[in-house]
Amino acid sequence: MKFNLIMMGLAVLVFASCKKIVDPEPENLKTIEQMYTDVNYAQGFLMNAYRTIPAYYDNSEYATDDAVTNQLSHAYLQLATGSWTASNNPASVWNQSYEATQYINLFLENMGKVKWADDPAAAKLFYTRMRGEALGLRALYMFFLLRNHGGFTADGQLMGVPIVTEYQTIESNFNVPRASFEACVKQIYKDLDSAEAYLPLEYADINSATLIPERFRNITQNPETYSRVMGTPARQLFNGLIAKSFRARVALLAASPAFQHSSNTATWADAANYAGAVIDYKGGVNALPATGITYYANASELDGASNGANPAEIIWRENIQQNNSDQEAAHFPPSLFGNGNMNPTQNLVEAFPMANGYPIGHPNANFNSASPYAGRDPRLTSYIIYNGSTAGVSNTVIKTGSSSGSDDGINVRATSTRTGYYMKKRLRMNVNRNPISISGNTHYTPRIRYTEMYLDYAEAANEAFGPVGTGTRAYSAYDVIKAIRKRALGLTNDPYLEECKVDKDKMRDLIRNERRLELCFESFRFWDLRRWKVDLSKLNETTRGLNVNGAVNTPINVVETRSYQDYMYYGPIPNSEVLKYNQLLQSKGWK
Repeated sequence: MKFNLIMMGLAVLVFASCKKIVDPEPENLKTIEQMYTDVNYAQGFLMNAYRTIPAYYDNSEYATDDAVTNQLSHAYLQLATGSWTASNNPASVWNQSYEATQYINLFLENMGKVKWADDPAAAKLFYTRMRGEALGLRALYMFFLLRNHGGFTADGQLMGVPIVTEYQTIESNFNVPRASFEACVKQIYKDLDSAEAYLPLEYADINSATLIPERFRNITQNPETYSRVMGTPARQLFNGLIAKSFRARVALLAASPAFQHSSNTATWADAANYAGAVIDYKGGVNALPATGITYYANASELDGASNGANPAEIIWRENIQQNNSDQEAAHFPPSLFGNGNMNPTQNLVEAFPMANGYPIGHPNANFNSASPYAGRDPRLTSYIIYNGSTAGVSNTVIKTGSSSGSDDGINVRATSTRTGYYMKKRLRMNVNRNPISISGNTHYTPRIRYTEMYLDYAEAANEAFGPVGTGTRAYSAYDVIKAIRKRALGLTNDPYLEECKVDKDKMRDLIRNERRLELCFESFRFWDLRRWKVDLSKLNETTRGLNVNGAVNTPINVVETRSYQDYMYYGPIPNSEVLKYNQLLQSKGWK
């Protein structure tokens, strides 16, 4: 059947949507056949899939022990305090993922008929690249669907989501069951394998035929032709390195405690090997980017990059934002004309060790509760604004005590902190939000960072091989964590790490804590706690703050009762889908 398609920007048929089609007026439509002669129109279907990739900064920290928010109606706050249901799910990616998959499958089924370029070699390269992109993006969306909606059904099956690899028409059978978790993982790997086969590891211009990757030499030996398609203009499109990184993400998820089941064959060794492949590409343990801790604020890297290049820490990122101050408007303290939305907790602050590497509760820590921020891990100052911190273009001293006389004090106004802390990570201090002279700056929002891959390896390798085992690599979990902590703390001697390396359980706790610190406010904690299947009391841990007034430090509990239930380690299938399709089983406990 021939279908009229609404112009790009409107949804084509979506798996999760109503089957009825209302035909608009003909002049507002383009047909499938017009893809074949209109390259921009054809590519637009793929671009729509890029546009709906889940945001890296989703502020899900508001629903964890790392942060609360002064936005009392925020969806993630409501989720954490009892409003999370199958009909009200802020963490759902169902509709956007299946809509994107529809675009991708439509593109894949028709791209072979598109005349991508007059030059046959360029046309074949364009076809090859965009097929790889499409398959990689389909795997990406399946990962998010699996992470956000996979889980156990009432009869004990570990299930994923429906696998859709064909464009669905009005005549398709939408009432299909969920595939097993294992089948979804295998489908992701299959698409990622294909993406890697079609794509270069990274996009770069070349000036010699010898630099053309071997698998593309049967298409062209002309460096100009290769660069036209696989060069710098394609940067930030899906590539082979991104495929490797998503394979590591998938493997880590699948090997995690929450998904252990006889039907799931994923192993920690697989996860370690996949993350290790990315580390090897980067250059090994010692290639951990030196500036990665402050990737969001490295002025020379952010302001000096050109031609779509990434800073050393970033594997993939969203489009560059220039002269922008959105993050600062949302999260600066009120004295800096921000809304102070992200309020880190005392729980998170206490997770930062002392500068000597010891946790603050360790006998060798030398922690002084009267001066709680003195002698601490430098990441604390980089990531969190606490009482006495300086911030903003004028290095304003931020006073967070309730009696400080400052608008930045605890609960002084609607935009003030609820914990005594403000987020500093993600923000550029040289942005000015003063309404008299607002000025923004360059921002890069990542999609994947190298540090994440190093942490993925450390976690998986410790579980698979123990703290100092290397598996098939030349380095261990211990080696990676040593590099991460040396970068953060500057330690040539790390006695606490040495203490942990002889005990797999202690090393696990250290790795998880390093992950918590290095990736804080980057939307990992919500999912990490669930895939680790931490005790329910941890999910419902009371969020705390510290009220600092002069020399008096008063611990406070934030009035916010977390009410997670044991079935909430896994996200629900949207209730609307379960009601429509009787083959679609809901995950256990959800209504």
